[in-house]
Amino acid sequence: MQPERALNVIPPVVIALTLLILGVEGLLQLADAGFIGGPQGVGWRLAAIQEYGFSSRVFDRVVMQGDLSFDLLKRFVTYPYVNGQLTQVAFCAALTLALGKFTGEYYGGARVLVVYVASTIFGAIAFGLLASGNYPLFGGFTPVYGLIGAYTYALWLQQAQAGENQLLAFRLIGFLLGIQLVFGLIFGSTPAWIAELAGFVAGFGLSVLLAPGGWASFVSRMRQRP
Repeated sequence: MQPERALNVIPPVVIALTLLILGVEGLLQLADAGFIGGPQGVGWRLAAIQEYGFSSRVFDRVVMQGDLSFDLLKRFVTYPYVNGQLTQVAFCAALTLALGKFTGEYYGGARVLVVYVASTIFGAIAFGLLASGNYPLFGGFTPVYGLIGAYTYALWLQQAQAGENQLLAFRLIGFLLGIQLVFGLIFGSTPAWIAELAGFVAGFGLSVLLAPGGWASFVSRMRQRP
């Protein structure tokens, strides 16, 4: 009964998001292998990035030119579901499940969805403002970093309640950023880190309002600090 119980505590919305990530990749893998889409199936991934990915050019058209067409606005939320490779999908799906389970237990499934969507949008906005060139933003790591932000805030509160060093709550994000720095120095970096870091900030900031007690609880804790 224990495995069944462990599965049941994962919020349905987290399972749905994970299945969406895996489902899109499944279709692209079948197309890459030639099972669907015919000869054009090999190009489905690139076409999906062009159709659902985000870029600074999209942001400029929306903000500077006032183009509020659905084709452009949808990209603020669709880019996480088109990934570049299978390993990226595996990490995104696994982290979404793991972090979604923990944050769902703490915040509730509906609030996890708010963090996921808001960090996706905020990451796109930051990318549009700060990234240069027309490098496409795609892949599911931005909302995953949003969940990491929510996870970090929950740990930060728990460390405070236990009277422990609250900086320990930031070990995970510090570790991940360190790995990104090393890989960037070795293989070269892309502007995607802008969206991912912004996703973390959005997830952490929103959690101040979404956590039990909300903003009032946060202010009370800050006032109690020596």
